[in-house]
Formats: sequence, structure tokens, C-alpha cells
Amino acid sequence: MPRPPLCRRIAQQPDATYFKPRGIPLHELEEVVLTVDELEALRLADKEGMYQEQAAERMNISRPTFGRIVETARRKVAEALVEGKALRIEGGNFVMADMRTFRCSDCSHTWQVPFGTGRPAECPSCHSRNIHRAEEERGAFSRGRGSGRGGGRCRHGFGPGRGSRGQGVTS
Repeated sequence: MPRPPLCRRIAQQPDATYFKPRGIPLHELEEVVLTVDELEALRLADKEGMYQEQAAERMNISRPTFGRIVETARRKVAEALVEGKALRIEGGNFVMADMRTFRCSDCSHTWQVPFGTGRPAECPSCHSRNIHRAEEERGAFSRGRGSGRGGGRCRHGFGPGRGSRGQGVTS
């Protein structure tokens, strides 16, 4: 019996979960389902330009597994684009990455970045380099880096009724 897959760590949930060709009613379209972890693999490899080894580490999976995920994701996106199908993003075997909170000493802006992404170079609001970890994260209880595994529980399924945001569909 094959072992169950490990949770894939993602840094963000998608803002939009549906894409379709313009001018064709949704009920007339076939769908391709892209999982949330496949979207994360595309984001890391194609948008962020990471090498597979680095991206696999970020997702907490092996490099060969990352390669299989990104290959499958690219095939699904190509199918949707070439054949004029709708692309629905949901499901998968993932957990949200633990986040670190930073605060700018100059403008007091606060923001979060996932563990494993490195320390931000500057404040995203005012571009000051005078930034530090938020006070509530300092001390004995926040020193360890989170595994991003959420206590060993993966989130299976992302979609309506499971914390998704709006579908973003227009006909």
C-alpha cells in the first residue's frame, strides 16, 4: 500500500479560484481543476523564478515530487488555455506556512511573511530598512521555526464551504 502524501506547504491561498474564457457561458464550458498546491508550485517556479530544489524546500517536499507537481500543473493550465476550458482552483493536500510578523520603526507598518522566505530587506510601505520582528513574536515561545505542518493536519479540499473566497466568475 502506498504511503499517504506529505502536506505541501503553501504561502498564500488564491485570491481568485476560477478563470474562464470571456464570452462563453460557464454552463457551456468544460473544467480543468488545478489544486492549490499545484498553483503554489507554479507560483514558485514560474512567477518567482525559483529553482526546483529551492521551491521544493519551501513547500516542504522532495525535489522530484516538486517536479511532478509543477509538470502536472503546467499541463492543466495549458489544456485550459489551448482548449478554451474553465480553470477551477480547489482541493489538494496542503497546509498554510507559518508566518512571521515584522514592523517598521519609521512608519509603524506591520506585515507578515512566511517562514523560510528570508528576512525582508525593507518595509513594503515606506521602503525603510529600519524593520524588526514584532514584539509579540519575541521571547522563549516564538524562537523556533514552524514546520508549517499545522500539528500534522493537512487541509484537504479548498472550495465552497471550506473557507474559499469568492469564485470570481463572470459570464
